[in-house]
Amino acid sequence: MPWPLRQFDAAIVDLDGTLVDTLGDFVEALQRMLHDLPPPFSDFSVTPALVERMVGKGSENLIKSLLGHVDAAQSAINSVALYERAWARYQVHYQAINGAYSAVYPGALQGLQQWQAAGLRLVCVTNKPTAFARTLLQHKGLDGFFLHVVGGDAVARKKPDPMPLLHACSLLGTQPARTLMVGDSSNDAQAARAAGCPVLLVSYGYNHGEPIRSVDADAYTDALDTLRWAN
Repeated sequence: MPWPLRQFDAAIVDLDGTLVDTLGDFVEALQRMLHDLPPPFSDFSVTPALVERMVGKGSENLIKSLLGHVDAAQSAINSVALYERAWARYQVHYQAINGAYSAVYPGALQGLQQWQAAGLRLVCVTNKPTAFARTLLQHKGLDGFFLHVVGGDAVARKKPDPMPLLHACSLLGTQPARTLMVGDSSNDAQAARAAGCPVLLVSYGYNHGEPIRSVDADAYTDALDTLRWAN
């Protein structure tokens, strides 16, 4: 069933897991980070499957989740000092490899082109730090589609809180009910529901290991360029 295009003035689009498959970037940066820490962290091998379950709620949560997974008792080192060291090294390593181990999903570029041509105003909202998000979009040739980029450090709270989406609507001057949220996880859906935005979820991203169609959403798609719109 085609969606009525006239229903929307704008779209908020998630980044990791929606536009770009960044799992390889996360794995590489986290592995390099662990190598800079004392045992048992330096001896741990990061896997894509593990990171996929942890990613989605911001870099801080990702790092804390991984450290806790490696050493649940935090017995190797003071937890605060450990986190601060890990965060500093992660920032260095992620900046160095940002985009190098990632790829734009099939249909993502074409989907953005279609939405832009249809007159939708686009903003990227991600839990990734804003500077990292801007760099990734630029490296992948996607930066020209977005009027704004709202990263996880742009407002006080991250998705699944609705604050980033409401901030994006304010920047665009649009009403949430006429602003489509496009994402890949329950974080995006929960934020959209709380903000009053309709929500579309892709089937191929990162949803903490849970089936995406178990998440409350208005629609689902296997590729962003296959959406059917009715004027």
